[in-house]
Amino acid sequence: MKTLKTLEPLTTRLLEIRRIQSAASVLSWDQETYMPAGGGAARAEQLATLEGLAHERLVSPHMESLLNEWIDPATGQAADSWDEPSRSLLRETWRDFSRAKKLPSHFVIRLSRECSLAQQAWVTARTESRFAKFLPSLKTVLGLKCEEAQYLGYKDSPYDALLDTYEPGATVAQLTPLFTQLRARLVPLLKRVQASEVTIDDSCLHQTFDHTKQLEFGRLVLVAMGYDFERGRLDLSAHPFTTSFHPTDVRVTTRVFEKDLPSCLFSCIHEGGHGLYDQGLDARYYGSPLGESVSLGFHESQSRLWENCVGRSRAFWQCFYPILEHTFPEQLAGLSLDQFYAAINRVTPSFIRVEADELTYNLHIMLRVEIEQALIEGRARAEDLPALWNDSMQAYLGITPEQDADGVLQDVHWSMGAFGYFPTYTLGNLYAVQFFEQAKQEIPQLEENIAAGQLIPLRHWLEQKIHRWGRMFTPDHLARRVTGHGVSPEPFLRYLEMKYGNLYRL
Repeated sequence: MKTLKTLEPLTTRLLEIRRIQSAASVLSWDQETYMPAGGGAARAEQLATLEGLAHERLVSPHMESLLNEWIDPATGQAADSWDEPSRSLLRETWRDFSRAKKLPSHFVIRLSRECSLAQQAWVTARTESRFAKFLPSLKTVLGLKCEEAQYLGYKDSPYDALLDTYEPGATVAQLTPLFTQLRARLVPLLKRVQASEVTIDDSCLHQTFDHTKQLEFGRLVLVAMGYDFERGRLDLSAHPFTTSFHPTDVRVTTRVFEKDLPSCLFSCIHEGGHGLYDQGLDARYYGSPLGESVSLGFHESQSRLWENCVGRSRAFWQCFYPILEHTFPEQLAGLSLDQFYAAINRVTPSFIRVEADELTYNLHIMLRVEIEQALIEGRARAEDLPALWNDSMQAYLGITPEQDADGVLQDVHWSMGAFGYFPTYTLGNLYAVQFFEQAKQEIPQLEENIAAGQLIPLRHWLEQKIHRWGRMFTPDHLARRVTGHGVSPEPFLRYLEMKYGNLYRL
């Protein structure tokens, strides 16, 4: 039986590539947190150079000859004589190599440069709430992503080529029925909630909450979740995100609004879920696919599980609400746990995706997926985005943004060229409930643990079941290993119907 030891020439090469990519990630993190505005043009060139170097090494003749030694190019599979980790490493490396080989290095360099510049243009446009300032950059990035889809190739839709980047194997044909099932039950449930006689007052969440104290509380919750600050940081950014350079260096960001307590609180928990995944990857495999997350749908499942299944649960606040009361005694005076729990779970259509309630969140995703699919397929123009966005918001949620910052400019993704990313948010929601239900079966005292503030048992369960495997298995295979079946909307819909049925006495 041949093992990973035999693959040292390949893993050494992969490690070199990953170190270059990690250096680029450090520069990207700095760009979104501390870089002075005047450094934008130089930073774009630095990132483009590093991304170009990493790409050239991945698609080099040397890499191809190494892979051809151990893998069948026709199938992308290694022989059964390899142990399972080695077969998985070869399979996933071949996938990465094959996709990268289709992209010319000059294209990769230009795409990296333009996305870096576009991200900076987006920050300015969002601050000024002027879509026109972002439009030229968006058109450039959109054109490049359409070009990328042609390079990569596809069977049915060019959107499939981009979707496969983030959720391997997923296609429009697979996701459309799933989204249809969700929409068929989410929209009627939302109407029932809106027709309910129950009124939930969430004004308690929109008083003045000290900036520093919000961050301190967010940090406290992250520590309770098991986020290791010896191997991580918490910083501020325009749009909360998580980035990882190594399992020993994982960084999360949040944003703070003094009149909006949930924004910082839940972005800390959400990004902490991402951070735990990255800290839970096996450092021995850093540089290889076995040291990377299996998909962004899985990654999002970790953040949504912590944010919603845990962070918005009554059990969680049995422990943490008294601490929050102590942190903000004047603002929360006389407010009961039940009132607070209802307030953080109030259903109300809102403009901002990352601050949406669990019921309306996937409607935000669906309209984004429809819009970006239309853009990539040539059925919509970038110039028409504000009107298209506003019409979709009215159709899905019954509200229309008054300014671009609350509408088409609220997400950073398109500036980064992340077309095809949005569907993974809905997949993450579905996986999150499946995994949490499985965890409750295998940890019978889980609810009691959470109520006592003991979150580490859940963190350990997720690390053992999901994090440590990296890309050893495909997303569908890993989901079946954990829960016994693939992704399904049914557990998620049951969870929402029960939760909001109780809250709104449906």
